[in-house]
Amino acid sequence: MPLHVPPAPAPALRTVLTALGSPTAVREARTPSLLHSQGPCTPELPLPVHVLDRLTPAGETATRLAGWRFLIRCCERAVAAADTMLTPDGWAFSHFFEGPYIASTERALRQAEAMKQPYQPRLLSVPSLYMLTLWLHGDCTADGAAGHPAATDLLVPLAPAPPGIAAHRPHRVAELLPVLTHRATPAPLLISPA
Repeated sequence: MPLHVPPAPAPALRTVLTALGSPTAVREARTPSLLHSQGPCTPELPLPVHVLDRLTPAGETATRLAGWRFLIRCCERAVAAADTMLTPDGWAFSHFFEGPYIASTERALRQAEAMKQPYQPRLLSVPSLYMLTLWLHGDCTADGAAGHPAATDLLVPLAPAPPGIAAHRPHRVAELLPVLTHRATPAPLLISPA
């Protein structure tokens, strides 16, 4: 089934296009693939980036929209990504970057396109575990900038995933969140008797 990619805010896209057209922004990005690319580069596949700020043992989550990420395609392959962020003045370009999450995101999106059920792709960052997942939201008509992971949504950990969590293996939110909660909860301090 095709993925239903939510439309990015037009001002967010404009900031990325402006940064791509700026030799200074590209040069300062220090992304070799983007610096040495031949031909035009275009931003594609805008994905809202949500951050999982809180995991509780009761299964409660607190997520917030952190920005939009665009894969930057040059010569028929993604070579970098561009992040945007919401500021008090509106959407602003944040930075270009490259690394393993670029190829991993593309792989997870291809995996999701082969699934029978349609999904709305998003990214979900779990900073406490240094983890990024492709979040496949079951409501394709939802506002990509809002909402929380539903129990039946899928999370696909991107590589590199934390030890013990398989990258590119889809998990239902109801199955993976308890594992993440257990890992993110600090162990109680043991106090030795005096």
